[in-house]
This record gives sequence, C-alpha cells and structure tokens, in this order.
Amino acid sequence: MPAWTEGTFRFALLIGQCIFGTAAIYAFLQLWPERPARWKHLTVVTGWRTRQVPDKWLRLALVSRQQASFMERELLLAGCGITADAAWYVLARRILFLLIGLLIMIVAVWHRRLDAYIPITYVSPGLLLIMLLVYIDLAWLRSIRRMRALQVTKEIFVISKQLLYLSDSSLHIHAKLLRCIPLTRAIRIDLERLLAEWYHDASGALQRFKQRLGTEEGLSFVETLDALRLHESPQYYELLRVRIEDYKEKIDLAKESRKESTSYILFVIAGIPILYTFQIFIYPWVREGQKLFQSLN
Repeated sequence: MPAWTEGTFRFALLIGQCIFGTAAIYAFLQLWPERPARWKHLTVVTGWRTRQVPDKWLRLALVSRQQASFMERELLLAGCGITADAAWYVLARRILFLLIGLLIMIVAVWHRRLDAYIPITYVSPGLLLIMLLVYIDLAWLRSIRRMRALQVTKEIFVISKQLLYLSDSSLHIHAKLLRCIPLTRAIRIDLERLLAEWYHDASGALQRFKQRLGTEEGLSFVETLDALRLHESPQYYELLRVRIEDYKEKIDLAKESRKESTSYILFVIAGIPILYTFQIFIYPWVREGQKLFQSLN
C-alpha cells in the first residue's frame, strides 16, 4: 500500500472514530437521569423583565416615577422596543453614576499607588468618558428610537402592501396577518404574540401590540387593523392605501436625511488627509519661516 494511501486511510479511520465516539457519548448522556433544578429561587432575579422595581428601592435611590426625566426615558425605552419597567434602567443608571464617581475619587486619592499597577493617564479619561456617555444617554436613546422607528415603518409598509394585495381575498384579517409574518424581522415577535392573543381578546391584543411598537406609525397601523377587524369593507382598504402613501413618504424622507448625514460625514473624513498633508508638508515650512523672521528681528 502506498504511503499516501495508508495516511489517508488512517486519517479517515480517525475521523470515523471521533464521529462514532461523539454519537456514543451523546447517547449515553441521553440515558442519564435528569436532575431537578437547583436554582429555582433565582427566578425572582431572572424575571426582572416582567416585574416592577419596588417603590422602596426607588425611594432609597431618590427616584420618582412622576419626574419629567423618568417619564421621558420611559417613552424613549418604549420606542426602543424595551417592554420592561423603565425604573430598572433609571436605577441602574443611578448606581452606575455612583460607582464611577467612587472610582474617580479613589483614583484621585491613591493615584500614586495605583499608577504602579494601572496607568492613571488612561484610567481617568476612560472613567470620565464613560460618565459622559451615561450622562448623555437621552441622545443615544433618541438615535436608537429613530433607527428602530424607521425599521418598524418599513416593515409596517410591507405588511400594509401585503394586506392591500389580499383585500379581495375572503380570508379573515387574522389569517392575512399570519401570512405576513415571514415579511417581518424587527416586529416578528410582537406580531406573533398579537396573533397568539387574538382569539382570546382581539381588542386588548391590539392595544398591547400598539404599546410594544411604541411609534406613531405603529399607532396608525393598529387603528387601521382594528377598523379592518370590525368592518371588512373596501372603504377601510382605501384608508390603508392612504396610510401606505404616508409610510412611503416617511421612508423617503428618512432616506434623504440619511444621505445628507452621510455626505457630511464623508466631507469630514475627506478633510482628514488635508489636515495630515498640512501637518507633514506645510507645517515644517511654516516653522522655518517663523524661525527666519525671529532671527531677522
């Protein structure tokens, strides 16, 4: 048997042993008796998404649900698609502020001792940058909401066109929406939840769906769905056609603003090589000219 054939045979035999060994170990693990969960008591911690922050915790953190800043963040988080209690975010933000402030104080007091282990010139600006990002959280929450609102508008636009295409069909609005699920991505989970809750309480399911979307386009879309649910008439499909035109205009405006923002960014990026050229080639000549004038004076 040639050397290369023998090597190939051994390699194939090794691969086969690995495959059959893995299958045998998997079969053995399937026969192993299942042990009861040890950490059932941690469901209180892991279930924070469906629970509200206790009022006692908010009072200790000096947070009130009636504050204008709290309500603004609550609306922004709902627009970002976060259905959990906004008090968790506000409380975590307050705790993070306190921790960063404490770290800055520690660095300021023991900077000489800490400098032997960690370069303070990197730690201090990093902590200040993190504090700045946490402080201006409203700015990036608004940007995230705008991005999600645009994506939701695009998917609502596609669903509305599909519903308009199925306007002549005898299917129920629930069946029509069920056919629209493959066309969605950002709101797929919310749409599936809506359809699952439909026959239990359609009106309440639509209201909860509207709250989960948290956008103006979602509000108008849910109102149109509710009208189609109650009255399957061509007039409401004409209303749907008008809404489709509104969604299209908003998508086009968002595209134009994105192009304008991209052009500004590209303009700034294009100026970087010019500044670099000035630093490399022109600035030495300027320095030499200054030295010459100083020598003449």
